[in-house]
Amino acid sequence: MHGWPQHWYLWRDVIPRLSDRFRLICPDNRGFGWSEDPPDGDFRKRRIADDALALLDALGIERAGLIGHDWGGFAGWLACLDAPQRIRGFLCLNAIHPWQPAERTLVNAWRLSYQLPLSAPLVGHWLVRDGRLLEALLRRSMDAAAAQVFVAPLRPESSVQLYRQFLVRDAPALAGAVEGRRLEVPVRVLFGRHDLAQGTNQLDGLADHAPDSEVELVDAGHFIVDERPELVADRARGFFVP
Repeated sequence: MHGWPQHWYLWRDVIPRLSDRFRLICPDNRGFGWSEDPPDGDFRKRRIADDALALLDALGIERAGLIGHDWGGFAGWLACLDAPQRIRGFLCLNAIHPWQPAERTLVNAWRLSYQLPLSAPLVGHWLVRDGRLLEALLRRSMDAAAAQVFVAPLRPESSVQLYRQFLVRDAPALAGAVEGRRLEVPVRVLFGRHDLAQGTNQLDGLADHAPDSEVELVDAGHFIVDERPELVADRARGFFVP
């Protein structure tokens, strides 16, 4: 499950490293890549998690390993909590866990400042439609050709709603949705320590809520799949192969 502003092509360098052993399913999340916008306009992250589980149903797959990056990782936490019987293991890539104390969230609030212009009605649409800023951001982690593949099909309204609904719907309800719940799915977190959008201290305390969990910090930024595909594939192989 990919994040913003990407689609299935995020996994371009991981697929050939895993396809000899695994059946790989790399969907475009709702409203991104070549997936249609949801008719109800719902971009809550729980709905993205529901989509992933519904895809397993449609393909007749009872259980699967899950890899999620960015918003795909955020939705992955929710999928594991809501349907642990469907997930044999979760490899989370640069997405913090949802059990964040209020004081830690406040300390790291500055990291989310980029979400405000992206979620704004006019500014957000302009930023996505113009594309130059996004392409420049992506080119810090990948070549120009790959960056353009992600920017070209990006739809402004989908991006705006993804962030706006996080700020006004997902975030206020998150603490109540996960409070007191334990995650029994095995979890491995692979996290680039140079991520500016999230802090490594936001990974603290995971073991209190997910007893079978490990966190590995590596030399990478937020777009860890693009920067370190060989490492992602290696950790996936070691985690999902019995």
